[in-house]
Amino acid sequence: MPKKKLQKLFPTPDQVKNNKSLAFLGPLMSKPKLWHLNRRSVAQAFFIGIFCAFIPMPFQMALAAVLAFYFNSNLPISVGLVWLSNPITMPPLFYATYSLGAYLLDIPAREFNSNMSLDSLLSQLNEIWLPLYLGSLLAGFIFASAGYITMRILWRMNIVSHWNKRKAERLAREIESLKNQQN
Repeated sequence: MPKKKLQKLFPTPDQVKNNKSLAFLGPLMSKPKLWHLNRRSVAQAFFIGIFCAFIPMPFQMALAAVLAFYFNSNLPISVGLVWLSNPITMPPLFYATYSLGAYLLDIPAREFNSNMSLDSLLSQLNEIWLPLYLGSLLAGFIFASAGYITMRILWRMNIVSHWNKRKAERLAREIESLKNQQN
């Protein structure tokens, strides 16, 4: 993985501690594992971030941060991936998860209304919350698991590629030194 490029994009623990609005998190941010970029922490961060993105609730980023802290996952990746569900993607994403939940509960799904207001949504919340959360939890778990597995595989492939490249370079140097010895 492009570890050094990613490290340049992420804030350092000191930058987070020195940020006035995040100063209250200072002691928590000193946990070094929250900032590591390794196969395990990045894969777990993908799981956490994608799973939290599918949960229809306010403060998804806070939930992702708490889970990253608890599971020693990469904090910036966990929090950043929550933005998969953003104001543009939320309506189709949550309607799809609601439809999945309604299908699983064998109840008819309501039609998607793109002009739906927050007031009309809140008035229907009593009827739609169960299929919405069931579908969101299931879809979140499936997509988060796929992200986790994909990151583990891609990270491993990258490591094997680097090993093979170093092995080929070593072999080329050995062949070159043998040629030089023969001359």
